[in-house]
Amino acid sequence: MAEDPDIAIALKYDKEKDNAPRVIAKGMRLKAEKIREIAKQYGVPFMKNTTLAGALYRVDVGQEVPEELYDAVAEVLNFVYALQQEAQGNKK
Repeated sequence: MAEDPDIAIALKYDKEKDNAPRVIAKGMRLKAEKIREIAKQYGVPFMKNTTLAGALYRVDVGQEVPEELYDAVAEVLNFVYALQQEAQGNKK
């Protein structure tokens, strides 16, 4: 999830079904706060990237991330995958 204090964007990527990650939720201010609350409840990691959050806010919910944002979103996915690997390493 890309995060800014006033904006939250939730992404989902299913490599079996999607060509690119999809925006599954977005919000500003109170809605952003609620998105972050729900994400914390479910253990969804956060990454602060104000520029990316602003760009992704223009993408409609349910739509795939546009190609021009692939590199930036890849950084978010790499961050999430690294956290998952670290968590799996700690379980051993």
